[in-house]
Amino acid sequence: MKYITSIWTTIALVFLMVCMRIADPALLEQTRLNVFDTLIKTLPEEQSNEIVLLNIGEESLEELGQFPWPRQYYAQMIADLRNKNAGMIGFTIMFPEPDRFGGDEVFASWIKDNGIILTQTADEYGRSDYAPYVGYATFGTSDPLEFIYKYKGMVTNIPELEAGAWGHGLSNGAPEVDNITRRIPLISNVNDQLYPSFALETIRVLNDKPSYTIKSNEAGIESIVLRPYEIPTDSDGSIWLKWNTKFEEVEYVNNLNDYTDFGGKTVLVGVTARGLSLQVPTPGGLKYPHQLQATTLQTILSENPISRPQYATPVEVLVSTLLVLVLILLVYRAPIWLSLLAFLVLVFGTTGLVYYIWNKFYILLDLSYSLILYIIIYLSSALNNFYKQFMLRQQIKKQFETYLDPRQVMLLQKDPSLLKLGGERKEMTFLFMDIVGFTPISEHYKNNNDPEGLVKIINNYLDRMTKIILNNGGTIDKYMGDCIMAFWNAPLPTENHAELAVKTGTEILKAADELIQELEEQGLPRIDVGIGINTGDCIVGNMGSESRFDYSVIGDAVNLGARLEGQTRNYDGIRMLLGPTTAGQCKGGLLTKVDSIKVKGKSETVTIYTV
Repeated sequence: MKYITSIWTTIALVFLMVCMRIADPALLEQTRLNVFDTLIKTLPEEQSNEIVLLNIGEESLEELGQFPWPRQYYAQMIADLRNKNAGMIGFTIMFPEPDRFGGDEVFASWIKDNGIILTQTADEYGRSDYAPYVGYATFGTSDPLEFIYKYKGMVTNIPELEAGAWGHGLSNGAPEVDNITRRIPLISNVNDQLYPSFALETIRVLNDKPSYTIKSNEAGIESIVLRPYEIPTDSDGSIWLKWNTKFEEVEYVNNLNDYTDFGGKTVLVGVTARGLSLQVPTPGGLKYPHQLQATTLQTILSENPISRPQYATPVEVLVSTLLVLVLILLVYRAPIWLSLLAFLVLVFGTTGLVYYIWNKFYILLDLSYSLILYIIIYLSSALNNFYKQFMLRQQIKKQFETYLDPRQVMLLQKDPSLLKLGGERKEMTFLFMDIVGFTPISEHYKNNNDPEGLVKIINNYLDRMTKIILNNGGTIDKYMGDCIMAFWNAPLPTENHAELAVKTGTEILKAADELIQELEEQGLPRIDVGIGINTGDCIVGNMGSESRFDYSVIGDAVNLGARLEGQTRNYDGIRMLLGPTTAGQCKGGLLTKVDSIKVKGKSETVTIYTV
């Protein structure tokens, strides 16, 4: 546990989490993506003024018949859209096979030179390996084809239709680890040829540009330039989508006779009839393909594109690692309140900074990893520190309990301020006890060259007497060779302190008789005990210096207790002497007056008693 709870183990945990972030397991990635979703959803809702969705839904099928329709219907649709002043027309429906109703020629004639963008799909098992594509230029130090999504095949429309279209774009998404689509690749690699996405092609056609420029560096794609737009991308050429835009949706019925005017807006055509088109899961809910492409197109057209810089991950890892190392030092070295304050500042400060950068610059930063790192490391280091402090307190508690009543130790644990230099005046009872006949037994062990035996005898004696004192609520002040000094009524208040002290003395005498018998049976010299007990006012508290002090008592009443213990040698058969105040507070005790004496340091006589 010493090594597990050390600061170096916590630091090792930090670098383990850094390695985990670099490996980026699915759970961590999904958590990060969910945080990005939360940020993006804070964008205020808007209504698109550039795009309208034309739906082929249940009403359309009811009017025009089962799907797929003859291609002449799409020719009629283009005519209807042109009559209603539509702008560019994009079909997210694909036409990879000839029309079984023979309508391809009519449809192709309406596609030709009529502002139509068709959809293609990159697929590993697609039967086409080549399709019309728009040229591009590169600006940078690397080949974009190395970084973008790669495919071996495509699904394209029949050549007659694609020949007259103004643009052709891939509809591929890029589902994340949780199968939710948040990003769309603007460019893809099919057999070492670069193909644009449907949305990028629509932008190119809208702005009448012959090609586009790709900026790249050693880390991947930086942006795609299609004036007046410079679209920041991830290193693989993907863009993050905004889900805050609502689109006007029109059902294709009655040749659009009930619809007034599209006002030159781009129209995207897609199928919404149940069972005919798969919906794509996104942070904005389930989307039909043309809804997803509309969101992509609107994201490009809108101001403040979302970006996540290539340097974001290494900077996030480096900064959060440095900050958490500082936090660890504070937890292990600073007061608890300061380390807790630092943790809260880190958590709320990082959260606030991430939200500020998002709201100000639309840059996505990974809040999840930083918070997970801060929380795990703070809890780990705080628990480690708590465990060490707890074990230290337990150790100190055990040490204190060797000379204090456990109740007194508990009092000190609850109020450590009691362990300060200084004292208070109060009435207490003091007990002094000494071995009588120590010199003969000491010489016996000396003559037998057995000092360890003497130590064993003394420890046995002190252990028995100490347990009696502690069991009666006394406090061991100190051991002075073979002498014990104890007192009552501090640090815990005790009303009958005089009676407890006398009770303790009586029990000690009984224990001493048992010990005397044991020693005699071993052929050892006889020893006995002398006890002096006195009650009176004194100063009790921590005595000494600021660097080292001891919880003890001083006062005239204390000195008298010590003198009484010494007086026991002067009376045959009397082993315990009590001061007058102690005798006066012992109710119902069988006390006997012994004498009135003068003790050293006092001018008046003192009446002494015994039990």
